[in-house]
Amino acid sequence: MTNIHTLDTHFQDTPLTIANYILESSDGLVLIETGPGSIVKNLPQAFAEAGLGMEDVRHVFVTHIHLDHAGAAGWWAQKGARVYVHHIGAPHLLDPSRLMASATRIYGEAMDRLWGDMLPVPAEQLTELFDGDVVQIGDLMVRALDTPGHARHHMTFVVDGVAFTGDVAGVHVPGTVLIDLPAPPPEFDWEAWQKSLNRLRQEALSALYLTHFGRVDEDVEGYLDRFEQVIVSGMNFVRDCLVADMDRDEIVASYLRRDRQLALDAGLSMEAIAQYEVANPPTMSVDGMIRYWRKKWEREGKS
Repeated sequence: MTNIHTLDTHFQDTPLTIANYILESSDGLVLIETGPGSIVKNLPQAFAEAGLGMEDVRHVFVTHIHLDHAGAAGWWAQKGARVYVHHIGAPHLLDPSRLMASATRIYGEAMDRLWGDMLPVPAEQLTELFDGDVVQIGDLMVRALDTPGHARHHMTFVVDGVAFTGDVAGVHVPGTVLIDLPAPPPEFDWEAWQKSLNRLRQEALSALYLTHFGRVDEDVEGYLDRFEQVIVSGMNFVRDCLVADMDRDEIVASYLRRDRQLALDAGLSMEAIAQYEVANPPTMSVDGMIRYWRKKWEREGKS
């Protein structure tokens, strides 16, 4: 079995929010997920605690191009690593200016504090991946699966019967029972996500490694079933708010109250609730689900 190390990047000085995964191979270390540029300052300590050398990272895989997953890809490329990404997302790693401009419109003055810089990946160090591609790195084999739903450029990486799932298997803080839905605009797509969950089920996986956060090695199919229920419940809640003619701010406030009550009912501490909200801001998911329903109703000719 592959040796897998979980590194806690302490995003926003908060533990258990964004993970980097290091896999050992006969051709150096393989990194899955980079986190944003803002966490680079925390990496020396994380690597040292794991007994690993940053200079040994030669290959970097990102599940998709959102800043919390791929924001530091260019930084690793500057260190000499080869970067692997879904072919649809590749242009944004070659030139992240549009991605950064879009994020800046959303986050404004908080942009640098939250996400830091995103450097371009040189074309000669970037490998575009397609569904089913297999990458052989020394004695390590990484298989890439298209798993859209959270984003159309989302991939899951399967290694030795375990999957590195990015956001497609949700957000789960270790030591809690809650699973949260990351559904940001503009590409949240329930129908595509359902197919992705079914595809993960077909893999008969022994464990999931979530970027937010850590290893899930309970009954994987049971976990995916629970997460599917979370998606449906969240979608239906937002749909009902829209049908009740609530405006966006009202829906956000209502969804946040609902989320926090679910967390309290599940026995979560305020610290754990804060970890969920740092890893997966509820406002973004509300915006994604509002857009999903409005686009769906528009296609169906409903007002």
